[in-house]
Amino acid sequence: MPRSSAADATTWSNWAGNQHSATAAVLRPTTVAEVVEQVRSAAEAGARIRPVGSGHSFTPVAVGDGSRMDLAELAIDVRVDIDRRLVTVPAGMTLRQLNSLLADHQLALPNLGDIDAQTVAGAISTGTHGTGAAYGGLATFVAALTLVTGTGEVLHCSAEEHPEVFDAARISLGALGVLVEVTLRCVDAFVLRAHERPAALDTVLTDLPDLVGTHDHVEFFWFPYSRRVQLKVNDRVPADDRPLPRWRGWLDDDFLANTVFAGACRLGRAVPALAPTISALSARALSERVYTGRSDAVFCSPRRVRFVEMEYALPRDALPEALHALRRIIDRLPFRVLFPVEVRFTAADDIWLSHSYGRESAYVALHQYLGMPYEPYFRAFEQVATELGGRPHWGKLHWREADSLAEAYPRWQDFQRIRTHLDPHHLFTTPYLSTLLG
Repeated sequence: MPRSSAADATTWSNWAGNQHSATAAVLRPTTVAEVVEQVRSAAEAGARIRPVGSGHSFTPVAVGDGSRMDLAELAIDVRVDIDRRLVTVPAGMTLRQLNSLLADHQLALPNLGDIDAQTVAGAISTGTHGTGAAYGGLATFVAALTLVTGTGEVLHCSAEEHPEVFDAARISLGALGVLVEVTLRCVDAFVLRAHERPAALDTVLTDLPDLVGTHDHVEFFWFPYSRRVQLKVNDRVPADDRPLPRWRGWLDDDFLANTVFAGACRLGRAVPALAPTISALSARALSERVYTGRSDAVFCSPRRVRFVEMEYALPRDALPEALHALRRIIDRLPFRVLFPVEVRFTAADDIWLSHSYGRESAYVALHQYLGMPYEPYFRAFEQVATELGGRPHWGKLHWREADSLAEAYPRWQDFQRIRTHLDPHHLFTTPYLSTLLG
């Protein structure tokens, strides 16, 4: 029989602690057949189900008004095809677990973001991405997926089988069904050479076309109230011949980037006038370093300082104008900003609800320390980004609604058609998705 729990996990909150929900039942299917039975039972009862991952979205995308479905115990046979470089995994597997699995088979994902705690389903469904002008987000690595629809039908989708559903379901916010299995296209395991250094913002913007065009992965963090950035460049190299000493990794990534930075944020929250000084010191705290390492170990970093975030994907050539406007916004705010602004790059893709659908993108991510005001800051930049043709990241805070978003996505109506077909009883609809998708 399908298992559920009404006592041990009826309340839920996300990683940042800014989203909460309570439910009368938590569904914990262990087989695809149980998922099907639970979906059909909910449809017959006129109830709703919301699949939930690891809670690393900042929006209410995981908040539902029906039963919550946890896929952590879903038994799916892991299949690794080394010759074709394909791996099939349960959708509830975390990226950290996936990276370890791939490394055991001398494989890797072509690109990753800097957090590996998300589930595979959650990461692809919200458009999680890393940086690299030649690389799309994680959803572009999906070769096939298995979806349980709102009628309880099990669909195996790929570019050859149910191709329209495949184009819609790779980034779908859980609105089309329950993702139970995902097949990912991998590459041979590789080593990255990381070069991280302080730089001047104006210099980086001037050199940006060359940086993005000649390096595999480029990103930078701009420190508000300063003209300084931390530039990060990762390139593929043949050998892991310059590993980061353990003490240096602890000093930079654990002590400075987490322990010390957390203390600085607490001080800035208590005494906001110190924020510009804290930002200037932060810009100089991390010195230059060059090292090599296994790809996922270089891509992913520990993130223990809690924050809220908004991120917009912009046409790449709009980035200088957006950053110029952002500097003016921050200078005029009645409060201070304690976190740096992150800038990344991705290639164009053909996934209907991808932020990078049909265009090369520059992503601008705004963060604010928990407990500090953020809405006027985020909303002001959202207005700028919207006017520049920006699309909000599906897992990050924003205030766009269906009418506005429909103008930003050329295949919006096609997605709605597929959604109506796969979920005719609105089984996977939530109050937030009704606002977001209509």
